Amino acid sequence: MIVNDETLQSLCSDMVNWRRHLHRHPELSFKEYETSRFIADLLESWGLEVRRGLAGGTGVMAKLTGGRPGRTIALRADIDALPIEDEKSTEYKSTVQGVMHACGHDAHTAQLLAAARYYTLHREETAGTRVFIFQPGEEFLPGGAVGMIADGALEGVDAIYGVHVWSPFPAGVIATRPGPFMACPDEFEVEIIGRGGHAGLPHQAVDALMTGAALVNALQTIVSRSVNPLDSAVVSVGQLHSGTARNVIAERCSVSGTVRTFTPEVRALVRRRMEEVVRHTCETHGAEYRFQFFEGYPPVVNDDHEAKRVFSVAASLFPEAEVRLADPIMAGEDFSYYLEQKPGCFFMVGAGRDDGTSAPHHHPKFDIDEQAMLVAARMLIGVADDSASLSAAR
Repeated sequence: MIVNDETLQSLCSDMVNWRRHLHRHPELSFKEYETSRFIADLLESWGLEVRRGLAGGTGVMAKLTGGRPGRTIALRADIDALPIEDEKSTEYKSTVQGVMHACGHDAHTAQLLAAARYYTLHREETAGTRVFIFQPGEEFLPGGAVGMIADGALEGVDAIYGVHVWSPFPAGVIATRPGPFMACPDEFEVEIIGRGGHAGLPHQAVDALMTGAALVNALQTIVSRSVNPLDSAVVSVGQLHSGTARNVIAERCSVSGTVRTFTPEVRALVRRRMEEVVRHTCETHGAEYRFQFFEGYPPVVNDDHEAKRVFSVAASLFPEAEVRLADPIMAGEDFSYYLEQKPGCFFMVGAGRDDGTSAPHHHPKFDIDEQAMLVAARMLIGVADDSASLSAAR
């Protein structure tokens, strides 16, 4: 496996600068207008064939045809940020109130930009074609992958790969697994309708807040008592909103959260039990309700052959690194839609501190070890080059 390390090392400072620029100027899902412009302008300045305005307006795709015959390989990065206030003290902290790159998508974008620049500098020795997919809206259902695919991102593609910098793993770890790797990230909302009243006369009201509190507890019994312990599932309530004043019994309460599963059977079971628990809890308290369940992305299921390729390339490029068979992860990813269409693999590169004290993803103090970007970019290039070989066809 040959990757020109001198070229990659020369791109390190650019990667850091790109990532920090994006970190200072984050944009929410499907509103990544300046991010999209920044990406497309760079790609065009390097002489790539660029398409703007995909997936509803902010997706970008670029293509490079190498000087040698080979297969067409796609590489993908997500570009959106999250509605979280940045609480870091770094000079590159977010300048946008209430918005930050709290999941590493700024790094993913910088890594893929580095890979694209690398290939423009080594076009003649590149086998096959590279497709660079910069996708909006990974953090917001229904996700931007569906729109990118509809706009032709996978046309003519033989295989696709993506990488996520991962703070739970220390820097230097490379991890993935064949088969199911990441869960279905479904969402739910419950609106509870009670009857408001005076806090001193509770018997004349139907307390929607009390009903909501009981529902939060009852929902936790679904996984512990309805799902086979050998299966995997998560039901997490993320929001409970109710009440207008200290001395008023709330008339309405909203409860919302997420469900994570790996199989259609467990997904269906959890959904059915949620509907039953919501109905019975509200009936017990005399409240009415509206229940909505939003099916999210499919699970990320890596192709067995392509996962083996990632392990092989990682061992070749990083003989001193820890190449790890990852446990399944309950986080979701709309990279799953690409894998439903084409063989490929989604993998992780460690970006956390060795002592395990890094802030988790989606945390106000989330940050990464920026050296992880060099590992990730090198892996993307190495896997793409290995896969592009005509002998890689199955």
